[in-house]
Amino acid sequence: MSVLSLFSRRATALHAMDDKRLMLEVKQGDRRAFDELYRRYSRRLQGFFFRQLGGDEERAADAMQDTLLRVFEHRERYAEGSDVSTWVFSIAYNLCKNIFRRNDNEAKFLQTLDAQPAEESAVEIQMDNALLMEALQQVLDALPPPLRLIFSLRHEEELTTAQMAAILQIPEGTVKSRLHKTMNLIRQQLKHYEHI
Repeated sequence: MSVLSLFSRRATALHAMDDKRLMLEVKQGDRRAFDELYRRYSRRLQGFFFRQLGGDEERAADAMQDTLLRVFEHRERYAEGSDVSTWVFSIAYNLCKNIFRRNDNEAKFLQTLDAQPAEESAVEIQMDNALLMEALQQVLDALPPPLRLIFSLRHEEELTTAQMAAILQIPEGTVKSRLHKTMNLIRQQLKHYEHI
């Protein structure tokens, strides 16, 4: 059997593994397993950082690289059986938090968000029209970073409230409240598109 076919078999085996099993291989220092984990998460992380860092592709790419480097460097901290995407996005969130911490206004904004009572209405926006999508993109770009983060984790990364709470290290109720406020802000900004 040739070396090339051995590499091909190993790549196929790694590709077929679920994230938890793959992370255990990474934890043992398997570089090819890390390459597969990188392949699975790099695009998602870059999109996440692109949104959080105001659409700056270069900063998003750097942050994605930093996150995945930290995943590998701290692989021994991964708790066997825990959700890999929650662990990876916790690292990504902490990186964002460090960036946000540099701006004193972010902390003040978060305090006012948590102090305001949430409204009871639900928000549903139909996003299948190109014009609406363009308007939505502009609204998202204008959101404060903490709200872009909440939106991104829920609607782009499709994480659960529990996963978001674990990543952000806040109670699930606070996640729900911030998500609700984010959606209300978006709805207000897109009010004239309600007929679409």
